[in-house]
Amino acid sequence: MKIVFTSTGNDWDSLIDERFGRAEKLVVFDEDTQNFEVIDNNTDSMEHGAGLQTIKKVIDLGADIVITGNGAGNKILDVAKQSNIKFYIGANNMTLKEAYQAYKDNKLQSQF
Repeated sequence: MKIVFTSTGNDWDSLIDERFGRAEKLVVFDEDTQNFEVIDNNTDSMEHGAGLQTIKKVIDLGADIVITGNGAGNKILDVAKQSNIKFYIGANNMTLKEAYQAYKDNKLQSQF
């Protein structure tokens, strides 16, 4: 299973980026291979459409789950649902490691 975290940094000790569309980085963790990959999101300069660009990246990465802070808007969630990607929110002020453990412990809220 591939999990994408919205992140402010490059490692497990980085904080979750509360934003989805304009998240600084997307961190992909493959639970099967234990592979950890960091992708710069590069949407800050966009006036519109940052969320749609980000969900396209998430789909292209083959994600099954997104873990973030505040969640995504309805348009993004509609695309995620069509792609069978689950969103988990409420990881504000957590490191990626803490957010992953919270997910495993069923302590994050499913956005849909």
